[in-house]
Amino acid sequence: MGLRPLRLCSRSRGALAALSAALILILAVLLVTMDRAPNDAGPAPAAADDTHRRLLDAIWMVEASGRLNPPDGDGGKSIGPYQISYAYWQDAVAFDPTIGGHYQDCRDKDYAERVVLAYWLRYVPDGSDEQRARVHNGGPAGHRKPATERYWQKVQRELARRSRQAAR
Repeated sequence: MGLRPLRLCSRSRGALAALSAALILILAVLLVTMDRAPNDAGPAPAAADDTHRRLLDAIWMVEASGRLNPPDGDGGKSIGPYQISYAYWQDAVAFDPTIGGHYQDCRDKDYAERVVLAYWLRYVPDGSDEQRARVHNGGPAGHRKPATERYWQKVQRELARRSRQAAR
């Protein structure tokens, strides 16, 4: 007994063609997406890489003289190596909830850097070093406040000192 070809009515042939086209489309989408890394969903918050390392280190020196466990500043209102206030921390975590943690975690330099980077990404995503430093010191509009100019001068001097040191 041999196999006989399947006979379909014209309506069934149309449905089969549509189903085949849909399956091919699904397969193509799967092949394309399987080739992507799991975190390719969109831009991730900046990491403390070479792009920001010089500025972070200069701010750390200005804020805490390079100490990992400096005393609290601003009358106890700012903590850690980057002297982060509670409001600053709340802003950063609201913008990037993946930071998680607690305010007291800002005493840890690595954690505090994640907070600073999220804050910058929120308020000055394409900002210059000057804008970032002044926002760090003066809040979301800090880069426009005359009161933060002196702070920027301190950070600038530290950046220059580090550049001279690196050139030796």
